[in-house]
Amino acid sequence: MIPAFCMQIPRTLRRLILAGVLLFCSVGPAAAQPYSVRDDGAIVRLADAKSQVTVAIVPSVGNIAFEMTVKGQKVLRWPYESIDQFKGKPSLSGIPFMGPWANRLDEQAFYANGKRYAFDMELGNVRGTIPIHGFLSYTDQWKVVEAKSDASAAWVTSRLEFFRNPMWVKQFPFAHAIDMTYRLQAGVLEVRTKIENLSREPMPVSIGFHPYFQLTDSPRDEWTISVAAKTHWLLAQNKIPTGETEPIERFFPNPSSAALRDFDLDHVFADLVRDGSGRAVMSVKGKSQQLDVIVGPNYRAMVMYAPKPQASAAGTAQNRNFICFEPMAGITDAMNLAHKGLYKELQSIPPGGTWQESFWIRASGF
Repeated sequence: MIPAFCMQIPRTLRRLILAGVLLFCSVGPAAAQPYSVRDDGAIVRLADAKSQVTVAIVPSVGNIAFEMTVKGQKVLRWPYESIDQFKGKPSLSGIPFMGPWANRLDEQAFYANGKRYAFDMELGNVRGTIPIHGFLSYTDQWKVVEAKSDASAAWVTSRLEFFRNPMWVKQFPFAHAIDMTYRLQAGVLEVRTKIENLSREPMPVSIGFHPYFQLTDSPRDEWTISVAAKTHWLLAQNKIPTGETEPIERFFPNPSSAALRDFDLDHVFADLVRDGSGRAVMSVKGKSQQLDVIVGPNYRAMVMYAPKPQASAAGTAQNRNFICFEPMAGITDAMNLAHKGLYKELQSIPPGGTWQESFWIRASGF
């Protein structure tokens, strides 16, 4: 029965109201939408309700994605009790960005465009006789510029304006800016990096990422890995490539299915095996869980880091249930090896130009 006051509403308007009520009931509240993003000022959280995947990013500590859960299982190593504890001593966790160079250099300097640029070691942001991983991994200078979701994805983009920091430009005198986007779609996390060269000279690209992955259905020594590469770079004792290479089968007799327990990994691989779109896939598999790391064509190398557990002084084995598939724009020491003529794939960005590439993390069997 229709109330009397409703009969005073014109019939056309009544139909529109009824249609709106039915539409609201059919779609449900906004919370039922498949993708969402929440930014509380300290942490940005992306969620894919249908795939049951969530990702958490902390922009103030290197813009690191420190947590990725798949159906409640954590697939990124993060052995901390709080963000504050992580800020106090960040290391060996999440998805750190490495720039303006990744991994090791063979001296306290780098080469670009035929010139040698020596580091000012007194500044303190570059350390060691073999400088490693640049100095941007844990910076608090990233700024969120967009955090949104729609019917197809959830994403957050942050920007790092390298050129504004004199201590950084003193060490790496190429003015540039970096945009990093984490995009969650259909259960897959994309990490897209865009670098804009604001300098008057070509800028070498030697950045990378150092993700720490884990499976929860089995320990490290029960995992198998698949390595889509053709070449293994031989390393000196200091972990710098010698310039010599070998076919990957000499290192991994069966690169498509290698037992991780047989290897103590901190090695460099190149000549990646790619599909028709130029992407290459590295995988780790446990009892049923599997993680695939897919890299685009501008990632030219992959460093794999998965050290074997070692006994501590107390006789107990270290917890090293992780593996790092590290997407790299070039091999370790790429800038200096290119100057010596030992590496041919160093990329550079022309003045005013950009470099862009993505890698993806895909989970299955959870």
